[in-house]
Amino acid sequence: MRGIVQINFGGREIALKLVYYGPALSGKTTNLRSLHHLTTETSRGRLMTLETRDDRTLFFDMLPLTLRAETSVTGADRAGTPAGMTLRIKIFTVPGQVLHASTRRLVLQGADGVAFIADSQISETEHNAASFLDLRRNLKELNLSVKELPLVIQFNKRDLDRIRSDEELAALASRGREPVFRASAVNGDGVLETFFGLLDVTWRKLDREHQLAKLLGIASTELLPMAARQLGLETDVATLLSSCLGGTTQRTAEVSS
Repeated sequence: MRGIVQINFGGREIALKLVYYGPALSGKTTNLRSLHHLTTETSRGRLMTLETRDDRTLFFDMLPLTLRAETSVTGADRAGTPAGMTLRIKIFTVPGQVLHASTRRLVLQGADGVAFIADSQISETEHNAASFLDLRRNLKELNLSVKELPLVIQFNKRDLDRIRSDEELAALASRGREPVFRASAVNGDGVLETFFGLLDVTWRKLDREHQLAKLLGIASTELLPMAARQLGLETDVATLLSSCLGGTTQRTAEVSS
């Protein structure tokens, strides 16, 4: 499967689509709200949500982040502006309720990378597994492969009682090759780690296929540090990524025990 990143040469913009997927009430929307809160106003767009009366997302949430090359590998144009393009990151969540299967598939269409948000509570293990199988089915219907799609897994709600232990998550992560992160999105913990983990695996794959770094006018290794600076973060990206369990390449993960 080839990356399906959108490249607009006329508008000098590269658009990445990242999708947060998972069962109902696992914390997908909370992740976006926390990410919106943790980033600078100048780098982010408006967080758009559509909810039902029971506070569940009915269709999708979208949070756009915009990054611009700070320096240019190829030099500046005649106007003195960097020769690189702008990277626009669009982050969507899907509705977790079973009845919105067609909407999940629609939102998933065109995704460059996926973060699967699982609920750490032991009682939600079956729902996590069912949602992951739903992800695989929807990707297959879109002629995509979960084995090749950039993917990270977040186990959210680590602040609650009766959750799967860190040892269980470490054992789970050892069976796959995608990064696994622990989080308490309502407190902002693990939110940035998950986002940068997803951006990392997505960027590395698409850069290999489309030479995005050259189009942006940066070195390949500079995307994540540049993103951290422009999003107003003081934490080193390497520190964020070091919190992951498991590997850093894409392969199908077994989310259930």
